Amino acid sequence: MACLYRTFSEDSDTTGNFPCNSSTMNMDPMSGQAVTMPPQMATSVTNIVVTTQPQTNGLMVTGLTGHRHWSTGLFGCFDDIPSCLLTCFCMPCMECKTASRIGECCCMPYCVMGGSLAMRTKIRTVGGIQGSVSNDSMTLCCCGPCATCQMDRELTNMGVL
Repeated sequence: MACLYRTFSEDSDTTGNFPCNSSTMNMDPMSGQAVTMPPQMATSVTNIVVTTQPQTNGLMVTGLTGHRHWSTGLFGCFDDIPSCLLTCFCMPCMECKTASRIGECCCMPYCVMGGSLAMRTKIRTVGGIQGSVSNDSMTLCCCGPCATCQMDRELTNMGVL
């Protein structure tokens, strides 16, 4: 007969192997009654001990592609009227605010070549958002104010103050 269920007992040895005695052999753990099993259904227990974990180089925190989409659409500006108005009437103020929120210098959008693109790519990468640098570039080129609003909403939804 095979030992179907094992229970922890004080007489286990240091390797984690438990003796298969009459009190644990062929017992239903729910009812505690003996179970008769045909020989073809008898199972064996194999202990696998992992001595070393699979290693990675530890340099890459996330994968190359994101695991989600932007939490709001590109044209969801009217879902957040204050940021929409700030972007519409003072886009430099909104871009400086966004740069500060992601830990960059507030002058980055205007003092660094491609600063807005770098900010959008950073938000997308840190947030695990799917996309590419070329897509970010085209989005900023064609719909700059809407993309700036979307970045602000994304940071708010991510909990970045």
